[in-house]
Amino acid sequence: MRSILMVMKQQLHAFFTKNYAEIIYQLLVSVALFFFYSFIQEEGIYNSEAIQKWIPYKIAFFGNYMVAAMFINYVLLPKLYSRKRFGLFFTSVALLIILVILTDEFFLEKIYFPETRGTYFPGVFFTLVETLPLIIFYMGFKFAWDYNKKQSEIEKLKVLVKDSELQFLKSQINPHFLFNNLNNLYAYALEESPKTPTIILELSSVLRYMLYDCKEDFVPLPKEVEHLKNFTELYKLQIEHRGDIQFHTNVAASEYSIAPLILMVFIENAFKHSTNSQSEGIEIEIAITVSQTGVLNFICKNGFSPLDQKGNTSRGIGILNVRKRLELLYPNAHTLEITNTDTVFNVALKMQLKPIGQ
Repeated sequence: MRSILMVMKQQLHAFFTKNYAEIIYQLLVSVALFFFYSFIQEEGIYNSEAIQKWIPYKIAFFGNYMVAAMFINYVLLPKLYSRKRFGLFFTSVALLIILVILTDEFFLEKIYFPETRGTYFPGVFFTLVETLPLIIFYMGFKFAWDYNKKQSEIEKLKVLVKDSELQFLKSQINPHFLFNNLNNLYAYALEESPKTPTIILELSSVLRYMLYDCKEDFVPLPKEVEHLKNFTELYKLQIEHRGDIQFHTNVAASEYSIAPLILMVFIENAFKHSTNSQSEGIEIEIAITVSQTGVLNFICKNGFSPLDQKGNTSRGIGILNVRKRLELLYPNAHTLEITNTDTVFNVALKMQLKPIGQ
């Protein structure tokens, strides 16, 4: 017996701990509805004797409506309505309201008004006018609570999605990029090339930024641009004299921030598909401009050989991921155009950046 009581106690404690906010909310709603639908509409209660006679029957009638509303909110809605069993839900609600009316007219009325209202039935319409408003208001407040709760869950989910997508982008670092740079570094070290320290510094800077510096949702624009420069320089070292790589920036405003690693995906995509399809004559052009009002224009063009190109570069996993992040982080504040001709792949992105701290 003690074990059963202990289990029940633990379950009740867990229930109240989990739902204490909603319990308090419903208590406040009940007090407000009781006041507005009972006290304000009643006359002649301004002396203590009248109040003593008046309060008990008001509590009884109010309790009848409240129990019915709670049953609808916490039993019928989750068990039937949420599972799209609409026919059974509306039938159950109708039967419940009939039960409330019968309790009102043939039980409570006869207890509190045996010689007046309890002697006759005023009609279904009159009774519904008294019964339905309170139940509907209860349901409305319940819907409002559930809506706010769902919105809060959606916001939390968005944060999780952004974090997971950022982690996904980090995991998409092309291993060939890292291996190629390590191989170049090894070759230059054997030759004692003066380029060796530059490769070490730039590779270290890129990896440090991608793994540590861009943990936030937004990073300062100058830091992101500097990262893109280092990233591009490392790829240029791999290409050397096999092509022409141009990187232009004109950042008029530095007080803006940007979501990290968005632009990098397009740049990596350009290098990957150009070098995979061409051994010579590689052409890549990257341009980043930011106006004083924080409007960023990003252009990335790369040539490729249609004979060796496989698949649609505009539909890679990385670009699909970037599209989702743009829709999530810059809703109605960006335009992305990707065109793919026979020999040129072009990305044009325009987005309104946010000031640092917002």
